[in-house]
Amino acid sequence: MKALALFSGGLDSMLAIRLIKDQNIEVVALYIDVGFGAKEVDRALLESRANEAGASFEVVELKKEYLDSVLFNPKYGYGKGFNPCIDCHGFMFRMAKELLPKYGASFLITGEVVGQRPMSQRAIALKQVSKLANDEDGLILRPLSAKLLELTLPEKLGWVDREKLLDISGRNRKVQLKLAKEFGFKDYESPSGGCLLTLSSFSNRMKDSLKHEKFTLEDIELLKFGRHLRLPNGAKLIIGKNEEDNASLRALNPSKYMIIELPNIIGPVAYLHHLSTKEDTILALRLVLTYAKSQKDKEYEMSFKDEMFYLKPFESKDAAKPYFVN
Repeated sequence: MKALALFSGGLDSMLAIRLIKDQNIEVVALYIDVGFGAKEVDRALLESRANEAGASFEVVELKKEYLDSVLFNPKYGYGKGFNPCIDCHGFMFRMAKELLPKYGASFLITGEVVGQRPMSQRAIALKQVSKLANDEDGLILRPLSAKLLELTLPEKLGWVDREKLLDISGRNRKVQLKLAKEFGFKDYESPSGGCLLTLSSFSNRMKDSLKHEKFTLEDIELLKFGRHLRLPNGAKLIIGKNEEDNASLRALNPSKYMIIELPNIIGPVAYLHHLSTKEDTILALRLVLTYAKSQKDKEYEMSFKDEMFYLKPFESKDAAKPYFVN
């Protein structure tokens, strides 16, 4: 007997795996990457946590599918940010359910806890998730809250002993932390928002991008880094924040943007949309000079789209404030 687990790397998903593994059921942990994780996917770390809980590990990348079928038209709407949590969970379960034959698995598990998250883990939301996942057979099992929910097929058929499952609810994590100690778990993700779409700053960047241009897979990564500015005539300017941020931006090399080359001074990696007007280009170049280690009273020679400009930086970085996408 084998089960697939939706795996985030967090404690709840590790505990769900362990509870099922302890019933002599093989578990494959699936990390479904839709592109909006708050941190870069550290495959080695996630695999280590899955292994510690007793599962093998796989990454399933579904960024394009998520963008095409979920993000911009969620049946159950958004949370406080740009987060379609119920539709997102339903999508992940539906995709995982389609993978059952590939892995020779019979059912799905998740670390969800009734009432832990206000939008996606209310009892009614769990039913909505199951409906979106086309789970008419009841193949989704939530080991941490199973005793509070209706019987699933794995329980009805005796694949899983319901008496060995739990009845956790709410946001208090005392039971989970106690179990983690009993199981000897030493490394697990602290409970926190793991999705960028729940953050107001990232949501605002999403909304701004959608307002001005067609959103693409490339934009998902681009929105994660730098300071984002929308200039008066509509062009987007992105300015790196620090050395690590600069390295991440430089690695992207986005097709809709051109890098701004600095004139032999140390400064940030910056991108400007390739269709920028001359007015926006001049403003962008001056702003980037302002964030560089430039002399405020010195004129610098810069080029963009094969045109030469002779510009001074602004007196202060406050000049950028009116254009920030916050």
